[in-house]
Amino acid sequence: MKKPNEMTLDHIRSVFFLGIGGIGMSAIARYFLSKKIKVSGYDKTETDLTIELSHLGAQITYTDDLVSTKTDYDIIIYTPAIPKDSILLNYFQFHSTPMIKRSEALEIITRNKKTIAVAGSHGKTTVSTMIAHLLRECGIDASAFLGGISVNFNSNYVYGESEYVVVEADEYDKSFLRLSPNIIVLTSIDTDHLDIYGSREHIVSTFQEFLDLLPSNGNLIFSENVQDQITVAGKKSQYGFSLGEIQATNVQVLPTHSTFTINHGSVTFKLNYNGRHNIENVLAAVSVGKTLGLSEEAMSHAIATFRGIKRRFELIYQDEDITFIDDYAHHPTEIEALLSSVREIYPGQRILSIFQPHLFSRTKDLADDFAAALDLSDEIILLPVYPARELPIAGITSDWLSKKLHKPVFVVEKTAILSVLKARSCTIILTIGAGDISTLVPKIKKQYSEPS
Repeated sequence: MKKPNEMTLDHIRSVFFLGIGGIGMSAIARYFLSKKIKVSGYDKTETDLTIELSHLGAQITYTDDLVSTKTDYDIIIYTPAIPKDSILLNYFQFHSTPMIKRSEALEIITRNKKTIAVAGSHGKTTVSTMIAHLLRECGIDASAFLGGISVNFNSNYVYGESEYVVVEADEYDKSFLRLSPNIIVLTSIDTDHLDIYGSREHIVSTFQEFLDLLPSNGNLIFSENVQDQITVAGKKSQYGFSLGEIQATNVQVLPTHSTFTINHGSVTFKLNYNGRHNIENVLAAVSVGKTLGLSEEAMSHAIATFRGIKRRFELIYQDEDITFIDDYAHHPTEIEALLSSVREIYPGQRILSIFQPHLFSRTKDLADDFAAALDLSDEIILLPVYPARELPIAGITSDWLSKKLHKPVFVVEKTAILSVLKARSCTIILTIGAGDISTLVPKIKKQYSEPS
């Protein structure tokens, strides 16, 4: 794939984002705003992200037309999630304004940096956020483009003065092939985005193509879960619970925190962020730190102050009767990890999962796996499929998915969720999904924290 090596952003004075409310797009928009560049953009709905960008100075429209949108910009940055029939997309495509994808913009921004790229089907956001936090707490002033809102930074973009930048290497649309990584962290390879790849074999080969972008003096850090799927050359380290150079030992998982050592060492790591899978994410971040010469003592202090990412195992509300957790999980493997962690941390509790399937194609391709993962709950509420960039697929609905589940399941509209919840008696409530299910979170919290 040809990289836009001839392009720089030095001349840019104004930029328009098509899909500015996306988590990756908004991080790049924050970067341009920090450079005092005029930022405008379009998205279909107002969200907390777009409101924050507006407060920072971005001009945002929620109408896909030429009447409410100026058209004279130095560059257009767009996301592949924008529908192909978008009026604005088609206008800019057939006029002379330069257009680049989000991945191209990220490549240009990071081109002269030492790039720490976090790749994988799952865990990218948590690992990249942990790495950015760990480096900065240990004295390396790294920049970061994150796929979630860090609680510590209260942002998905972090400005730093050092030569290091942390980025998520997104496999969707093969975007990560545009990056120039110096360190790659590979967390997992799973079946997803079959609308792009067609087969698991193609997914694995494309991840391998990404790994091959590492220069001869680069470093690969990878999970024990992927060791049989990739060919590893050059400098490398492996992390996990049973294999590799960096292993979690003396693990204790408690309701409020987890503790562990590395390779039975003398330094105890305390993570105030639940889930056994998050211990593995810490191992990935620590592996990066060790590659850069950081001490375990310094890194343990940094991890102890890590406060997590919004919508990643986020504890929303808790009293003596109810624990309410919100999570971005939208793939069966992620849902299984979430529910397994909840079972471990809250043994004997009755779990109600409220799940919003994300994409018709993913729901269709992975339906049996979704059912198996969700059946780890005691009860399930399914919301309608969130379409994102897709048109409906005939027959693929939440009602269709519900018939594959074995536990009690209710298919409801978002507007009915509060009344349905009133009739349930579970002690753990989970909201799960990557769509607009997050808009229900404050309403559900209010129902439990301020009962009528």
